[in-house]
Amino acid sequence: MKLTLDTDSRTLAVEDKGIARNLPLYSTEAFELVSRQWVLIGWAMQYYFTFQWLGRPILQLPDDLLRLQEAIVSVRPDVIIETGVHGGGSLLFHATLCEALGKGRVVGIDIRIADDTREALTRHALGRRIQLIEGDSAAPESVAAARKFIPEGASAMVILDSDHGRAHVARELAAYAPMVTPGSCIVAMDGIMRDLAFVPGGDPSWVEDNPAAAALEFAAAHTEFRMREPTWPRNITYWPNTWLWRKA
Repeated sequence: MKLTLDTDSRTLAVEDKGIARNLPLYSTEAFELVSRQWVLIGWAMQYYFTFQWLGRPILQLPDDLLRLQEAIVSVRPDVIIETGVHGGGSLLFHATLCEALGKGRVVGIDIRIADDTREALTRHALGRRIQLIEGDSAAPESVAAARKFIPEGASAMVILDSDHGRAHVARELAAYAPMVTPGSCIVAMDGIMRDLAFVPGGDPSWVEDNPAAAALEFAAAHTEFRMREPTWPRNITYWPNTWLWRKA
C-alpha cells in the first residue's frame, strides 16, 4: 500500500493492489489508514517504552490505558488480576484506579519478579492494594494462588500481559476466564503482534502466533463470552480482538 498525504490539497492518495483513490484528509477513513501506520511505526521505534506510571515503566499506549480505565470504572471490580508484572507500572495504574474508586485490590503474577520491582511496589503508598505471585501464570499453583484472592461474591477482571505466544495465552484464557464475573471482562493484550510480523523487530511467526488468535479461538468455543472492543479509535491500540466480555 502507498499513502501520499497532501496537506495543501487536504487529501490522502491511496494506492493498494493496483487501485488508486483519493480521500479527504480530514475523514474517518483517512484517519484510520494513517493512524494504523503510526501505530506500527511507533511500535518498531519502541515508543511504548517511553511511558511510566508513578515512576515505574508501564509499556502501554496511553490510548489503551484510557480505554482500560473506562472498562475498570464501568465494572468497578473487587479484584483485578494481571499476568505479567515487568516494572510494575501497570499494577500501580490499576491500584490508582482502585484507590480513586474506593475499592479493589490488584494481583500481579509473573514467572520472575525483579527485586527492585517488588521493593518499589511494596514500599509504595498503594502497595497495600497490590499482591504479588511469582510463578508461571498458567501453572496450576499460580492459578490457585490467584483464585484465593477473590472472596466469595466478589467481582473480578483479568488482564493477560505475560508470554504472548498463542499457546500460552490459550492456557491462560482457559485458567482465568472462569474467574471473570458476569458483566466483567478478560483482556488478552497485544493482539497487535499479528500486524507486526513484517515490521522491523517483528517475527513472521506472529501472523498466527499471537494473543488475538487465541482470544478469537476462545470466543468461538465459549458462548458465555463475546468479543467487544472499544468503539473508537479502532487503530490506535495494541489490543485488537482481545476484549472478551462475560455475558451478564
